[in-house]
Amino acid sequence: MSRTTKILLVIALLAGGWMLLAPNYLRTSLIYWYANLDDYTIFENTRVNVADSKDWPDDKQYNKYKLSEEDRDYLEDHETVAYLVIQDGKVLYEEYWDGYGTDSHSNIFSATKSIVSLLIGIAIDEGKINSINEPIGKYLAEFKNDERGDITIKDLLTMSSGLDWDETYSSPTSITTKAYYGKNLREVSTDQNLVEKPGVRFRYQSGNTQLLSFIVEKATQETISKYAERKLWKPMHARKSALWSIDDKDGDEKSFCCFNTNARDAARFGQLVLNNGKWDENQLVSEQYIQDATKAASYLLNEEKTAPLIFYGYQYWVLPYQNMNIPYMRGHRGQYIYSIAEKNAVVVRLGKKKDEIKQGPITLDIPKYVDIALKILK
Repeated sequence: MSRTTKILLVIALLAGGWMLLAPNYLRTSLIYWYANLDDYTIFENTRVNVADSKDWPDDKQYNKYKLSEEDRDYLEDHETVAYLVIQDGKVLYEEYWDGYGTDSHSNIFSATKSIVSLLIGIAIDEGKINSINEPIGKYLAEFKNDERGDITIKDLLTMSSGLDWDETYSSPTSITTKAYYGKNLREVSTDQNLVEKPGVRFRYQSGNTQLLSFIVEKATQETISKYAERKLWKPMHARKSALWSIDDKDGDEKSFCCFNTNARDAARFGQLVLNNGKWDENQLVSEQYIQDATKAASYLLNEEKTAPLIFYGYQYWVLPYQNMNIPYMRGHRGQYIYSIAEKNAVVVRLGKKKDEIKQGPITLDIPKYVDIALKILK
């Protein structure tokens, strides 16, 4: 055996030993390396069931629009798997790539955060939560006896909790990686320190959303997936059951990231915002909550403390664009669900790649998908 072979063998043995001793979440993150749209296949999942399913009708102009070569190249260069435009409650345009279709499950990543916000609103409507101004120590036993318990639900909704969650995706040892790949979501999410005064500065933290989901569960005495099924998914007549990834068998839903559905059903959340919380004749979420959730919490400072916050509400992003303020759900790698009130339209883009160019709080693909839609819309 040559010296080089011996060295490689020793390295392989050391690496193998390290992998055996490393925490579960770290082994998993190194095996899969980067979060993907089909990660529900590597996680345990709970099913969000449907009832009385109804599909969207097609518009008379369904798919008659032809994308320009430039727009098609942009969609394909950014590895889009679904692009859907709905206007006046009818499908005007849709296209799929890379083997995806109308029934394909896809992780909408942090767009899931907006679903949690809607469920907070519903729990308030039902009187199960008194107000967004309630202290979270009332619902979270881990925070009850220290200063973190005085953080309000509103502080969590607006990402201004003052907690020290590190929103890092590239590090295999970050708290976000632990939450995504690990099996102790409750422990990880509640192991945070208060480092600044709540309700002052926006600082995007997935941990805030996970705490909100635990508050929903405590208030309603249901898992968040079952509450979503009963209060949103079934009443909105979703076509296909969704999958909500959990941290372990019979564990907790990864509420900051991992609702898996298809583009047509994801669009229902956008339509619910257009309808001011109403579906058919049923007010699923109060109109006031929808209005508050989808406008910027401008009393806060942005992350750099240089200006008022103009782009984030209650777990909803807001895009000031072409004299419009467009609320949208937003997820890792470019999952977007826009509600364009001025056009009575919902636009869904699912895919594997965002634009690399950033302008303030957004990457340039975010307005680009709106531009493409505005060409399609009547």
